[in-house]
Amino acid sequence: MTALTDETVGRLPGAAGETLTVPGYDRSRLRAGIVHLGVGGFHRAHQAMYLDALMARGEALDWGICGVGVLPHDARMRDALMAQDGLYTLVLKHPDGTLDGRVVGSVVDFLLAPEDPEAVVEKIASPEIRIVSLTVTEGGYNVHPVTGEFDDSDQAVQADLVDGAVPATSFGLVTEALRRRRDRGLGPLTVMSCDNIQGNGDVARRMFTAFARLKDPALAAWITEYVPFPNSMVDRITPVTTDADRALVAERFGIDDAWPVVAEPFCQWVLEDRFAAGRPPFEQVGVQVVDDVEPYELMKLRLLNASHQALCYLGYLSGYRYAHEVCQDEVFVRFLLDYMEREATPTLQEVPGIDLDDYRRTLVERFANPAVRDTLARLCAESSDRIPKWLLPVVRQNLAAGGEVHRAAAVVAAWARYDEGVDEQGAAIEIVDRLAERLHAAAASQHDDPLAFLRDRELFGDLVDDRRFTEHYLVALAALHDAGAHRLVERLAAGEVL
Repeated sequence: MTALTDETVGRLPGAAGETLTVPGYDRSRLRAGIVHLGVGGFHRAHQAMYLDALMARGEALDWGICGVGVLPHDARMRDALMAQDGLYTLVLKHPDGTLDGRVVGSVVDFLLAPEDPEAVVEKIASPEIRIVSLTVTEGGYNVHPVTGEFDDSDQAVQADLVDGAVPATSFGLVTEALRRRRDRGLGPLTVMSCDNIQGNGDVARRMFTAFARLKDPALAAWITEYVPFPNSMVDRITPVTTDADRALVAERFGIDDAWPVVAEPFCQWVLEDRFAAGRPPFEQVGVQVVDDVEPYELMKLRLLNASHQALCYLGYLSGYRYAHEVCQDEVFVRFLLDYMEREATPTLQEVPGIDLDDYRRTLVERFANPAVRDTLARLCAESSDRIPKWLLPVVRQNLAAGGEVHRAAAVVAAWARYDEGVDEQGAAIEIVDRLAERLHAAAASQHDDPLAFLRDRELFGDLVDDRRFTEHYLVALAALHDAGAHRLVERLAAGEVL
């Protein structure tokens, strides 16, 4: 077994029957042009992979990635990658069990903000950096779930707003770097969000300028005028790396990799062409560079992401633990396709070049890939950041148009049932959510007050007051308690309107 470094990458042994691609370019020529905040599995399976593909063509050698960890626990990723000279193995898992391996070489450096925030700020402020990209999760933008405005109540944000504070948050780090660029006459850069949020670039613009306005109104005006925040739609199912994945990379490719990443074969990136200081030629490696991302992002958020929410709670309560198990159950498949066709799709715009019937079928096939082993626990995590952004817009638009909402109501009811913290066999459920205590308390009281979970107006707004929604929700919640999740899905798949 071979350790993964610049010295060894050219002589990796590989394995019989497997495909392994390694960087064929001279990595000593790479220079960082992008600072990326939030180096996790998805970024490494997606944006970093696209850049590696460009570099393999002899392009974008000055667009290497300097990763930044914003939280203390990001030290683990920093240590793993830097011990391997930034290299890691991306393994694509096909449904038939075959693997494609790729050693990705586009990450050239990694800084940890909690240890040296000044180094991070100076890196972003340096002339060679032209893009700051983000995968900081849906909750990392501090969007108030009801007002949609910047929520400055977070203690770390408040600390960053103090005059003379050493920046610690992504808002503080990027804003201070932009201030220095302005003051040094270096010009703006582009802030590129790659998170699963509708209008992610527009959201990033509003949140970063709102922070800047609280800190320095003149700087906020400069950012508004000069700094672009392009929208994008990103898509690749990327489960959390496990020890079994590390063992797989060692066994099948002969590589000792501290933190590989595994993903499905499918990958898509639709990107708005709006940049301040140039960009890599992404279109050469399959990125769809367009003028308007919105139709694509709505399609993905309301079909793929919301369908993940539709299957995860109901699936977990039914006794399944992986997404592929759920999507090998024909009852669930019928339920998911009905949700996508009858509730999500009517809220979408026309999507240029996309056959939505084919897209929906392909989604179920992707979910059913047994090799990926995407856990329902991962999909159930951080629901308070996901349901309001992915599923509730579908509900509200259908309520306004007189459309169907009973399947989505059942999904919300399943979330409420899941957050009671015990499954149908009496085993404990670990609720992974920034609002876990609050959600559990509301769910625990719904036997006395069936609408207790919906009364959280910061998450649900006025849905609790809309009888068209609550009637479906209450029937679904009662069915979950009385007959269980699988029986509820059977009823919905049979066309019953709760």
